[in-house]
Amino acid sequence: MNDAPESEARITLGLLDAVHRDSAVSQRRLSRDLGIALGLTNAYLKRCVRKGLIKMAATPANRYAYYVTPKGFSEKSRLTAQYLARSFHFYRDARDQCGRLLGDAAAAGWRRIALAGEGDLAEIALLVALRHPVEIVGILSSRANGARVLDRPAATSLDDLPPADAVLLTELETPQGTFDRLHRQVPPGRLLVPELLKVRA
Repeated sequence: MNDAPESEARITLGLLDAVHRDSAVSQRRLSRDLGIALGLTNAYLKRCVRKGLIKMAATPANRYAYYVTPKGFSEKSRLTAQYLARSFHFYRDARDQCGRLLGDAAAAGWRRIALAGEGDLAEIALLVALRHPVEIVGILSSRANGARVLDRPAATSLDDLPPADAVLLTELETPQGTFDRLHRQVPPGRLLVPELLKVRA
């Protein structure tokens, strides 16, 4: 879902935030916290130093301390505002699109809806469902193993969920793959897909 510039902004913001919180943070810990390779962490740190966002200083224990510069604080504020704007835009689009799809499902008499995918979009769909005469009967999740997800029955297969009239696609990480897998299992017209997922039918 994320394009390269958005991913780069997210990593840079995470790096500036982590250094601001702890100037003695190690590259290994940064790598783990940001969820990126150690080599990539090093490359981003060097880029931030080159851009004047972070200052590096050697410490007696043959390590480095990192400090966010005034320019770095400005960039951190800009990236935070950008992130929040994207988040609000995503929430508004997700709320509106899920609302339309669930409203259409209710109008068609499809009251029992399963969600395909957990995470932010599924949480938004659960909230929106409260405003419609539908029931979210369960969540299809690759990590479910029979446990409950978002306080709903969860399974890795539609066959293991309670019966549903329709399925709302809420998978953000691999929406196309999930759609491709489900469109053979779900009756035509009953796989509901928010436009923001940019899935090709």
